[in-house]
This record gives sequence, structure tokens and C-alpha cells, in this order.
Amino acid sequence: MGGLFSALGSFWSWIVHIFDPLCGPVGIFTWLGQSTILACGDTGWGDEIALGLQVTVSVAIVTLPIGLVIGFLVALGQQSEERSLRLAAGIYTTIFRGLPELLTLFIIYYGMQMLIQSLLELAGYVGPPVEINAFLAGVIALSVVFSAYCSEVLLSAFRAIPKGQYEAGEALGLHRGRTLRLVILPQLVRIALPGLTNLWMVLLKDTSYVSIISLADILRQTSVAVRVTKEPFFFYGIACCLYLVLAILSSFLLVYVDRWAKRSEVRR
Repeated sequence: MGGLFSALGSFWSWIVHIFDPLCGPVGIFTWLGQSTILACGDTGWGDEIALGLQVTVSVAIVTLPIGLVIGFLVALGQQSEERSLRLAAGIYTTIFRGLPELLTLFIIYYGMQMLIQSLLELAGYVGPPVEINAFLAGVIALSVVFSAYCSEVLLSAFRAIPKGQYEAGEALGLHRGRTLRLVILPQLVRIALPGLTNLWMVLLKDTSYVSIISLADILRQTSVAVRVTKEPFFFYGIACCLYLVLAILSSFLLVYVDRWAKRSEVRR
């Protein structure tokens, strides 16, 4: 089994290298950064920045579905007929929209370690200190913050859908869950998409916070390069370009998503 996981890991590393836009076979730094401080390999910082780009994109992509699912559940709780659920959902969104993202990251990264360590000690554990994976902590922190804002966007979209839609589903003999899936969700996506698009752009920028807990994202790698080379304007300029490219590519992709979401709208 270990050999299988090792083989899969090697195959994935090969795939990542092939499609690496910076240091892959047809990467920008591979062709244009040779004999410069952006060269790939031991002679430049190209590999480190390429790794930072992969980490930034990975954090954002993993955070997005988790945040969407949690935000959707919180939005359902906010419009629930059960008072305790509405109260719990309201407290959740108030806390994580009110706290700075950096403080949330610190609480989860350091607080979770202390909590788990305390629980293990109560259970009689004696051993090395527990350490939380920085990638996992970053994803959890960004997910809860993203979900808090996402829930408000989805709640507004829910309220924009007429109650007659639910009544129509019941009249057709559909139970509540089936009405939600077949009638409400398609409309919800179209209404909430502009707000979710903005949240995705914010999420891309918020991934830079994970550099504080030593996760090797774009900002962390360029900051290390700045300290070593004393070229702050150059490397921070590279970081700016990478974030802008990610935003531009996201904009193009979201245009197609918007067209797909509106494909069944009646033309007027």
C-alpha cells in the first residue's frame, strides 16, 4: 500500500511539473528567466515562487467548496423556523464577520493546538507536543470566514425567491428537499452568483494571510527572496503580477459560469 501511495505521489508531482506555468517545460521562468534571479533550479528563485503559486491556488480551491457548503447550511439555519437554529446561525456569522481574518487564523492555528494538547493530557497522553498542519489551519480559518460572508449572500438570494415557488412545489407533490433541489437551487445560483464572485476574489487575496503561519504561499516565498536578495520592489512586483493574473483568469472563468447559470433564462 505504501508503494502505491508513493507511486501516486510521484505521478501527481510529474503532472504538476508538466503543467506548471512558471517552471514547467513551457513555463515562463523556464524560458525567460534563465541566467536571472528568477531561474528555475538552484541558481534562482523560480522554483520557490512556483511552489508559492501552487500553495496559494491549492488553499483557495480547497477552501471554496468547504466554505460554500458551510455557508449554505448557515443560510438554511438563518431562515429556519426553529428559533435556536436562527440564533446559532446569527451568532456564527456575527463572530466570524466581526473578527479580523488574521486573528481568526491565529485563534485556529494556535488555539486548536492548545485545545487538542489539553484534551490529550486529560486523557493521559504523554509525548511530543501536538502541532497542527499549517495548510489545514489556513483552510479551516479561511473557510469559516468565507462561509460567514457566503451565508449572508445566500440568505439574501433565498429571500429574493418568492414564497410562491415553495408553494408551487408542494402543489406538484414535491417534498421540501426535492423542491429545494429542483426549484429553488437553480434560481439561488443565478441570484447569488454576483455576490459569490466577489467573495471568490476576496478569498484569493485573503490566502496571503497564511504566510503568517509559515505556509509557503506566494507572499511568503517572495518575502524570503526579498530578505536574501535585497530586491523588494522586484519580488513584490512579481507577487502583484501573480495575484493579478489569478484574478484575471478567475474573471474569465466566472464569465462562463455566469453564462451557464443563466442558460435557461427566458429572453425578453
